[in-house]
Amino acid sequence: MNQKLTLYQVDAFTDKLFHGNPAGVCILKTWPELSVMQNIAAENNLPETAFIIQKMHEVEIRWFTPTVEVDLCGHATLASAHVLFKYYTPDINLINFFSPRSGFLEVERKKEWLTLNFPKDTYTRIDVPEVLINAFQITPIEAFRGKYDFMLIYGSQRDIEEMNPDLAMIASIGGRGIIVSAPGITVDFVSRFFAPQSGINEDPVTGSAHTTLTPYWSQKTGKNRLTALQLSQRGGELVCEMAGLRVLISGKAVTYMIGEIEI
Repeated sequence: MNQKLTLYQVDAFTDKLFHGNPAGVCILKTWPELSVMQNIAAENNLPETAFIIQKMHEVEIRWFTPTVEVDLCGHATLASAHVLFKYYTPDINLINFFSPRSGFLEVERKKEWLTLNFPKDTYTRIDVPEVLINAFQITPIEAFRGKYDFMLIYGSQRDIEEMNPDLAMIASIGGRGIIVSAPGITVDFVSRFFAPQSGINEDPVTGSAHTTLTPYWSQKTGKNRLTALQLSQRGGELVCEMAGLRVLISGKAVTYMIGEIEI
């Protein structure tokens, strides 16, 4: 007997369709086999698909790229909150998500803005791996290794805009992906995110990367609240704020599609 699952596709970190980062949000009643979720994510072929189950006091959440399950995903969490606020729980303004891999994650709604409350990343300064210098063909000013990603800091927004890295070299270094960042012209900082090792050549907008970017740029600028742009082809806008050991990452979201999966 076929089972029907409701699937939403949402553009996150934008208020315009066809911008920001697209995410699938699949509503479940019980957890299926891991292979089923991975196959759905591969079939969707979006940067991430979130699977959520509503419980009495929290919403369980897991995230998959087309090739792997990941520990943390900001834009698919934002998309999940958008779906719940708009279609399931319109009278509440705070959702408590629980991830088996990342613990409790809050999303608060204030008018059209949704704010992720994520744990701050811990990162250490490293010597720049030679393979990354060759991959990006420009030596960064600083390099760091966080819990999930490498972060490379450059001198100007133009450096970030003009990058055309060797993705095969990036894929060989391991980890989840590579964050590249620099001071912005009209915002506090800009970034891009490359993760061919996780099945995503370039992620349009990476909320979780801002758990690394925000503490770094907060320390550099002396600001607690920062504006940010992710300079992918689709582009994304974020407002980030330090809150002790947590990072508040705010953005907007719009629904693109509602459908049904038969498995």
